[in-house]
Order: sequence, then C-alpha cells, then structure tokens
Amino acid sequence: MAELVLSENSGSEDLAPLALAMNQILGLPITIECAGAPGVRVEDGKVLDDQYSGPVLEEVLKSEEPVRTVPKSGAYQGVPVSVAPLMGREGEIIAAVGVVDVMGTVDIPAVFGAYSEVLKQVSEER
Repeated sequence: MAELVLSENSGSEDLAPLALAMNQILGLPITIECAGAPGVRVEDGKVLDDQYSGPVLEEVLKSEEPVRTVPKSGAYQGVPVSVAPLMGREGEIIAAVGVVDVMGTVDIPAVFGAYSEVLKQVSEER
C-alpha cells in the first residue's frame, strides 16, 4: 500500500511529492519546510532546492499563524508570498507551506474598474 506520512522531521524526500503535486495544480512556486528539517523549493515541476529554508517559512513555523507578506530576503525577496502552517492531529505544527501569492501582484481596483467598464460596453452593444 502506498503511503505519504509527514512528521515534524520529514525531509525533502518526503516533502517533494506533495510540493510537486501542488505545483502542478497551481502552476506556482511551492515551498515546504518541516519544523525539524530543511524542506524543498519547487518551480516548473522540478525540485530546485532540497535543503530549502525561507524567512517566511521560519516565521510561520515559530508563530503557527498564516502570513501574507513580501519577503525582504531569500529566494522570493520582493515577491508576495502566502505561507500557512500544516498542523498535526493533536494541534502541533508539522510544517509551513508557502506559495507565491498571485493575488498580491494584482492591482484589484484596476482589475475590477476595468471589469465594470467591459460589462458596460457589452451591455451597450446588445
């Protein structure tokens, strides 16, 4: 029987299948780091770093709270990211999972402003 089991000490060989699957689904860079071991950084269907640790992952591992921010250092410096804790059955933190936050790169007012103009044009053409 195939099995994927994660613990606070899971290494990159354990995390890579999960990170790769998430990367395939979202098409975005994925990072995962366990509380007791370095993790992985995955982009374009490839593991780019199998000893990865990032500042926002570390922050979430300590705080056990999700974070949306723009890192000041690391591989994603200057790029909006969203990182969430992966909690165990008994409420303990196992890992932090991060993704590039595409919503953080979108100018929401501009998008919705343009959307209403498009709707207005389409309605007028009918």
